[in-house]
Amino acid sequence: MARIESEVGTRTGAFMKWIDDRFPYTETMKYHVTEYYASKNFNWWYIFGVLAMVMLVIQLVSGIFLTMNYKPSADDAFASVEYIMRDVEWGWLIRYMHSTGASFFFIVVYLHMYRAMLYGSYKKPRELVWIIGMLIFLVLFAEAFAGYLLPWGQMSYWGAQVIISLFGAIPVVGEALVEIIRGDYAISDITLNRFFALHVIVLPLALVGLVFVHIVALHHVGSNNPDGVDIKDHKDADGVPLDGIAFHPYHTTKDLVGIIVFLMIFSAVMFFAPDMGGYFLEHANFEAANVMATPEHIAPVWYFTPFYAILRAVPDKLWGAVLMGASVMLPMFLPWLDRARVKSIRYRGWIYKTALGLFAVSFCTLGWLGMQPADGIYVLMAQFFSAIYFAFFLAMPYYTTIDKTKPVPDRVTYHG
Repeated sequence: MARIESEVGTRTGAFMKWIDDRFPYTETMKYHVTEYYASKNFNWWYIFGVLAMVMLVIQLVSGIFLTMNYKPSADDAFASVEYIMRDVEWGWLIRYMHSTGASFFFIVVYLHMYRAMLYGSYKKPRELVWIIGMLIFLVLFAEAFAGYLLPWGQMSYWGAQVIISLFGAIPVVGEALVEIIRGDYAISDITLNRFFALHVIVLPLALVGLVFVHIVALHHVGSNNPDGVDIKDHKDADGVPLDGIAFHPYHTTKDLVGIIVFLMIFSAVMFFAPDMGGYFLEHANFEAANVMATPEHIAPVWYFTPFYAILRAVPDKLWGAVLMGASVMLPMFLPWLDRARVKSIRYRGWIYKTALGLFAVSFCTLGWLGMQPADGIYVLMAQFFSAIYFAFFLAMPYYTTIDKTKPVPDRVTYHG
């Protein structure tokens, strides 16, 4: 037995040498996995980046299988989705996996971004990591919007009608831009084909490329930690950070537990409540698109609604569109807006903690308001919480400067 194992080991070693002579497999694995040292004191907030990767894979794989039976035609799109749900073997599972996955993707991405705001992961030297992450977020927005049109249901059609028409508010070039996006004078078959091409080819390629660059940039500067302390400042004689442990197998085994729990929750929703009461799949979208019948209340899927509420909070269409765009773009400038001397919320003062709490409340409330009718008290509330949302960013250079901070330890605080 020992001799057989020795022969297998020898052949495996020879095969890996053959690979390494032609492709830097072992070197890459060491740099990014087995000898990539991350802080010992990661907490559960650090699981969401890995979960975002899991959701990306689920969306790509389920999307490939959906395209095998989907027909990007205004006449056939809705019927092809029904065909997938009713006649394709396991088609209902693949469709619900994709639709539920879209919402879960945004849940983990939003939490991943919030973790960065908690622990200052956007501050020097990780500014570029944050900017690339924001570009991923923007591409993910475009990807979700393009996919939103494809079922060709009532909410898909009319939601796209509302969002695309916003570009018409741009002075001079607005109407021409709307026509370019639609490919026609109204949303039609060619619009569906354009969005299908974007959704299945262009945007996924951009998304995968940006994720790759995001990870490479992160591993170059190193991961942040709940203390905001650079573990590279304290190394042993071999150059290994004293407060770091190899990403594999230590963090990967911890992440595996989180992934299993997450997939259990994801499966429970997918099997027992795939529409989540109309939040993940709107009830109006179970009806074929009808250009002659406008839904009583047009609202996008929940992950768009915070920004949609900001859009509707302003009576003027142009300024509403400008503020909505600004609300999406402002987080990109966090590395320069935040003037605090510390990174982690553990060592920040009460002002930043209060501001971040108000920001989280305003974002969630705006998400709820975006699902409500745009009249009466809902508009006033949207204006109020929009003001809080923008104040968090615009006043940040001031309140992060005057905020009293606590001393940061030289090394990470880790209690085994």
